[in-house]
Amino acid sequence: MRHLRNSPTLFGLVFLLLVTPVAFGGKKSASREMVSDRSLARAIDSAQPFVQQGFTIREEYWGGALGSETRKVVVQHLFKNNEYWFCAALSSTSMVSVHVYDENGNLADSEYWKKSRAAGVHVAPRRSGTYYIIVEADKSVKPEVLWAMIYAFR
Repeated sequence: MRHLRNSPTLFGLVFLLLVTPVAFGGKKSASREMVSDRSLARAIDSAQPFVQQGFTIREEYWGGALGSETRKVVVQHLFKNNEYWFCAALSSTSMVSVHVYDENGNLADSEYWKKSRAAGVHVAPRRSGTYYIIVEADKSVKPEVLWAMIYAFR
């Protein structure tokens, strides 16, 4: 059995997460809920081409506030022989990025796209395990925007 605490790539991922402020936001007011709903609608909209390819969107989603100096980290168990699309969107016209890392800190993306307000990443895990999905806004975000992320699988 491999000991993860001795893995230099895992150490790098943990170090990245400790050095970079990570914030978990929630909905705080009615107007923020509306913007958050817009972000969620944009994320769902951006996943529609994958639905047409046979992917199923899960009801589960993540969201909240995202500033220029923070990253959001979502931990998810993914399964071998499945494919996943993670789609994130913002409430503003800023750019967003989303990437997936395996438990060793290795980039697991097999395909990636990015456009104004939304980004997506395709993952086909080689093995089942814990994966880290990192959402990050463009550095120009002032002071923060609302974000939402969904995923689809097949």
